[in-house]
Amino acid sequence: MLAINNLSIAYGHSPILQGVTFEVIPGEIVSLIGPNGAGKTSLLNAVSGVITPSSGTIHINRQILSEFSPRQRARLMGFVPQARLLPPTFTVWQTVMIGRTPHLGLIGKPAKDDIAAVEFALGRVELHEFTNRPIGELSGGEQQRVLLARALAQNAPILLMDEPTAHLDIRFQASFLNLVRDLVTEKELAVLMALHDLNLAAVYSDRIVLLADGNMVNSGEPDTVLTSEILSAAYHTPIEVIPHPQNKHPLILVSKADKYD
Repeated sequence: MLAINNLSIAYGHSPILQGVTFEVIPGEIVSLIGPNGAGKTSLLNAVSGVITPSSGTIHINRQILSEFSPRQRARLMGFVPQARLLPPTFTVWQTVMIGRTPHLGLIGKPAKDDIAAVEFALGRVELHEFTNRPIGELSGGEQQRVLLARALAQNAPILLMDEPTAHLDIRFQASFLNLVRDLVTEKELAVLMALHDLNLAAVYSDRIVLLADGNMVNSGEPDTVLTSEILSAAYHTPIEVIPHPQNKHPLILVSKADKYD
């Protein structure tokens, strides 16, 4: 289980987030939503250990995050980042194998388990045919799938994702998040992801954490967080929410208005 308690983040003297508290348990997807600059990426960076929070604690299975070595953290958390900082000359296979680094022995040679994990990950994201292609030859959406495969190859129980569907078309947005949902069920993963698309968050999240104006302003099941009143106040723009005509999930619509007070 991932538990975040009273977490605050600042860059220098500039506060980013204050007093954030929630948890992510195995078998569920928790989505971070909020306006640009709300602190979603900063929060993920703090959870992954990239930055140090100014106060508060992060626990994994009741152990404080700072007590884990980088290798131990990598065995517990996979991360699908927002930016595609991938080596363009590496092949897809080489890039996904990087996800096995925390599991490799002293000589760093992949064993049968490592190869099997990479094969599994490539198959799940439909990239087997690209195995020997250099990363630089892939589209943005294909590179995003490589990043997911790399994280899956880590075989970690916690998966962090920062805007994982940002470079995918509608088809692959759905297939990507359907895959994540399947893996959550099959492997009892605990997933924390930042999403801009509120309608995707409505469909695929078990719980939602809304960040705005430097605070966690709301959290709960999609029906309780994704309301017109709550979203309009957080995003400072008029937003309508109606039941989806087929699945009854909240359907978020931006209203046209000259001014929002």
